[in-house]
Amino acid sequence: MDHPPTNPIHPGSNGTLTETTSLVPTRLGRLHVRLVGDGPTTVLWSSMFVDSHTWDSMVPLLPSGRRYALVDPPGLGLSEPLRGASDISAAADAATDLLTGLEVDGPVDWVGNAFGGHVGFKLAARAGVLRSLVAVSSPAQPIDAALRRQITLLLPILRTAGPVGPVRTAILTAMLTDASRASEPLRQVVEASLARPTRRSMALAVQSFILNRVDVTGELAQLGVPSLFVASDDRGDWSPQDSEYAASLASDASAVTVQRARTLVPLEQPEMLATLVRRFWDQLSG
Repeated sequence: MDHPPTNPIHPGSNGTLTETTSLVPTRLGRLHVRLVGDGPTTVLWSSMFVDSHTWDSMVPLLPSGRRYALVDPPGLGLSEPLRGASDISAAADAATDLLTGLEVDGPVDWVGNAFGGHVGFKLAARAGVLRSLVAVSSPAQPIDAALRRQITLLLPILRTAGPVGPVRTAILTAMLTDASRASEPLRQVVEASLARPTRRSMALAVQSFILNRVDVTGELAQLGVPSLFVASDDRGDWSPQDSEYAASLASDASAVTVQRARTLVPLEQPEMLATLVRRFWDQLSG
């Protein structure tokens, strides 16, 4: 692993945190990871379209004594470009490569936003990989027909011109509430994330991890670790009712809802999400 010099991340109540960065080899290319803190590893895997900076405001609010691995997903952020189409199962395989590359010893706590939650579903069904799962705004069902048609129409624009015009508008609308889109700092986090990967890699990621996403509702009973499913109040395809139903199918899961958020809950409501995650981890320890 490559470790450039440390840089400060946003300070929180525990004082200034520092980070190192690594490019960790996996079967889907080298993944860019920012490592914050020291101790047992906790993985924070980001949503589609964006990268690890969506966690920046939340990390200082989480417990000290952990090493937080903030991941740019395959083909996104500063991770290596995808070379071909893939799927969620392959992303989960890449996640196990990541844990090996980070020299993780023992199961980890996994916090995944959207795409990260989908990967977490797969890993939670594999013995010994996770200690716990927090899946944030992560529908267990595939995208509906109307959204599939919209993405299919916009994908050629993304592939040739990048996230511009109607593509950028559609992404921002899907990721953020109206109020969050009106906030320049929040909007800039998303726009900066969109500018990092290549056009081809972003298009392949959309094909791989959105269009190729399958229904895992029937697999939720196989989750082998305590799980928390976090819905938002403003995402139609992962409503509070959806998350509660998904939790009822797993052997050890609960569901909660965060208000005033859409898909990027860690970016839009970091304080509330951090509170829920801390409470969940405290219950595990108890």
